[in-house]
Amino acid sequence: MEEFLQRLGLLVQARYPLLYLLTHEEERTLRGLTKLGAAEGMALYTWRVSSGLSKDGGIVAPGSNELELALDVLADVDEPALLVLLDVHSELGRPTVLRRLRDMQANLGRRKQAIVVVSAVLRVPPELEKEISVEPVPLPGRDEVGRLLRVLVKKKKLELEPELEEKYVQTALGMTEKEVKRAFAQVLLAGGRFDGTDLAVLVDAKCAAIRRTQYMEYLHDVGQMDGVGGLENLKEWLRRRGLAFKQEARDFGLPEPKGVFLLGVQGCGKSLTAKACAGLFRIPLLRLDVGAVFQGAGGAEASLRDTIRVAESIAPVVLWIDELEKGFLSTSEIGGGRAFGTFLTWLQEKSKPVFVVATANEVRVLPPELLRKGRFDEIFFVDLPDVHERLEILDIHVKLRKRDPEEFDLLQCAEMTEKYSGAELEQVIVESLFNAYAEGRQLHHRDLIRTIRDTVPLAVTMDDRLKELREWARPRTRPASVNRRRIDFFEDFGT
Repeated sequence: MEEFLQRLGLLVQARYPLLYLLTHEEERTLRGLTKLGAAEGMALYTWRVSSGLSKDGGIVAPGSNELELALDVLADVDEPALLVLLDVHSELGRPTVLRRLRDMQANLGRRKQAIVVVSAVLRVPPELEKEISVEPVPLPGRDEVGRLLRVLVKKKKLELEPELEEKYVQTALGMTEKEVKRAFAQVLLAGGRFDGTDLAVLVDAKCAAIRRTQYMEYLHDVGQMDGVGGLENLKEWLRRRGLAFKQEARDFGLPEPKGVFLLGVQGCGKSLTAKACAGLFRIPLLRLDVGAVFQGAGGAEASLRDTIRVAESIAPVVLWIDELEKGFLSTSEIGGGRAFGTFLTWLQEKSKPVFVVATANEVRVLPPELLRKGRFDEIFFVDLPDVHERLEILDIHVKLRKRDPEEFDLLQCAEMTEKYSGAELEQVIVESLFNAYAEGRQLHHRDLIRTIRDTVPLAVTMDDRLKELREWARPRTRPASVNRRRIDFFEDFGT
């Protein structure tokens, strides 16, 4: 918050007339504005529709519940001041309000004043777009959360080791101040102490808090790369990128990793790899519902800004954007061009360690500027698994179902499942288990063969579309899998 207040102070000193603070934390923001006003020698006037215009907590204009009347009073204020308007986003477009605001601008700089709109919803009328500065208020950072925790621990006379304190602070990032306080209170009520076992209570509270955003999910159950079959090129690339999150990498001159774009055939491991990234990097995982963002009640741009704000407050974090093409199909339908521009700018210029993993099945509907170098570190094409990868995937899923792969001829199954996706290979095992269980016996190799013969993979019915996708991807992307044909050729030649 201190860094944000410093930036706000510079804007005030530079005579910015209109500031729009985007936040759900009205009380915390008002405390910050009070502090800023004291530092700059500025009075603080606050307008609420419920109580009218007040100064330093006292009503200065009885009956000023109407915004136009309050603005008339504020226009006559002749002292340095922050003129704070709460929840007026729906009023700014009204002709009378708009005219009063534009008339007041001429005197604001001379009087060392600024009008500050505080709202959780971003609605700026076109007439004010060039005059107003939109500033998202950051969520509580590491220092603020740490202070809240230390105050509570001291009050309850508890002992908290530095390493465990860091875990609690890191886990609490990404929530508002009130959500942090409630989550810490929940930990106390559940266990009475801040020990290792109580950390799960905080994780659950954080998941619930982030779910309230309606378009983002905090996933604390992440996968591991060992559970991803094939895709060796992609997995090796991710292992190397994972090293770059360390401070040693910054000292070496490396920038923060931006992210990776995974496109290709449905059901071939893109989502599974996105989850495994967080496990590999040992950082939290956020999943973004891109369709919900671009159809959010507060508008696509405001929803996207909220997403970015939460992700950056938790950083380092993996932000998984699943089926990206659905979001941009929505933008063409609802006119989300500004949100798209905000997203591209953030991808290009973000400085916080938010590693974006975007996945898409149909890349040809995406705008070409999204795929330009610099948005992502790399673009990988995930194709259907070859016979070697199919064997590895089958082996993984047999072991997951607590069976010994040696009891089955998985090589035969791998050879019979050409054009099967990883998801379809998993279903071969699952369907076979259902059949064996229904007949009251253990799984047998013949169950796998029967299921394979009864299955028609999706790639067979979509063969032409798959060929087009491969043709598009060949000159534009990097293959996620090793070219086994070349390896097999040299091995055979060597023998």
